[in-house]
Amino acid sequence: MKRRNFVTFLLFGLSLGAGPCGYEKAGQGRALPNHIKTIAIQTFRNESLRFKVEQKFTSALINELILRTSRFKFTSDLEQADAVVSGNIRNFGFRHVLLDNNGRTRVFEITINAGIVMRDQTNNKILYDNQRLTFRGEYELSDDPRSFFNEEDPAVERLARDFAKSVLSTVMEGF
Repeated sequence: MKRRNFVTFLLFGLSLGAGPCGYEKAGQGRALPNHIKTIAIQTFRNESLRFKVEQKFTSALINELILRTSRFKFTSDLEQADAVVSGNIRNFGFRHVLLDNNGRTRVFEITINAGIVMRDQTNNKILYDNQRLTFRGEYELSDDPRSFFNEEDPAVERLARDFAKSVLSTVMEGF
């Protein structure tokens, strides 16, 4: 009986001495240089000419960064920022995916192509650059014309949130 207690105590002591297992909380910006404390996010450019798409993507990126970490401060002054994020919506397209029995479109697919750059202002170095980001989402139209609601805007907002999550995971964690 005493031998079992000793072995249990020994294993418990060894597990404490082993230290952390390498896991850490994601979203803390560990892949970014330590000198970056303030970030400015410029309003995206909109080459697609689709109304207010750039505002939704910019807003989603800001909101996601605020939700993910408290490590960074935000500024609208580019001169005060250690890093600046700029982006552009290159293309906005939609296509018919599913027709109903009467030949009317029921489901649309939205495709948005975007580009984003994050620049270290202190060292004048590009930290992240991807001009070929593509995000797709679907939305459905109602059968009943009395309950019609344009689902395109909520679909674009969902794509913008997915975009922000994906980009920030890549930039901040180095995936």
